[in-house]
Amino acid sequence: MLVGQGSKIFSAKSKRRDTFGIMAQILEITKEGTLKTQIMYRANLSFTQLNEYLHFMVINKLITRKAKEGREVYAITPKGFNFLQMHSDLIQLLKT
Repeated sequence: MLVGQGSKIFSAKSKRRDTFGIMAQILEITKEGTLKTQIMYRANLSFTQLNEYLHFMVINKLITRKAKEGREVYAITPKGFNFLQMHSDLIQLLKT
């Protein structure tokens, strides 16, 4: 049995974040348009991890990358808002 009553998969004590949780956090951070370094620090990711997530999320059109005043700014897209809502709905569904 994969998920049982004693499973640590959905344990509130688990400190590890899953991929979708990290993506949701990045989407929350980029709601107002955010610099790469701000995303890295606020999401508590290494530079390498951040680049992997941003690359994946830009390719899949969850966020956009735009130049603003000579700097790269990342912002959530409508598809990203949709992902964020679905993620929130799923988390609420799984809460006991």
